[in-house]
Amino acid sequence: MNRRRLRAALIAAALTATLAGCGIRSTEVPTDFGPGPSRVPCVMSGSSIASQSTSGVPVQVFLVCAAQLVTVDRSVRIPARKATTDRVRIAQALLDELAKAPSGPEKQAGFATDVRGGTVVSGPAKGDPGDALRFSTSPEDLSAFALAQIVCTFADSAAAGDDRAVLLGGPGDDPLRRYECTQAVRQRPGTVAPPTETLK
Repeated sequence: MNRRRLRAALIAAALTATLAGCGIRSTEVPTDFGPGPSRVPCVMSGSSIASQSTSGVPVQVFLVCAAQLVTVDRSVRIPARKATTDRVRIAQALLDELAKAPSGPEKQAGFATDVRGGTVVSGPAKGDPGDALRFSTSPEDLSAFALAQIVCTFADSAAAGDDRAVLLGGPGDDPLRRYECTQAVRQRPGTVAPPTETLK
């Protein structure tokens, strides 16, 4: 055996002994376990939050991240005197905000929205309770994620009633339903629907 082969044999033996000492068995079969698990932070850095701040009324909306609902700070253009008194105005502003595509920093942090634009919010119809909100399309036609986003966002705002529940309905004689945002809904919006009570 020449010196080169002898040296290669000694290196292989030393490597085998090292791996065995570490509790790792050597193998000649290539292994591929795929990429490591990705971790979605669902949290934006302070600089990213500051860069999003614009003039307007500060609000929080619920976006989808890692299959859960997580709050994100936004601002809406509503006169301050209206932010806590005009339920329809704040509801429409929040709905429009939910329909916006997440910003660059929000996307990088893993945020998304399932709410689509184009829905118009109006106040109670004749005979409705005073805290009712009616959509131009029935809330029951929304996806599970979109409905959960809207209910939880409204529940934490002036759009909700005094009991923090949200009374929503569609156009015309669409039945009104009282929705609640629970911890289970925030944790599993795709599988746990907001508790509802249909008003007759």
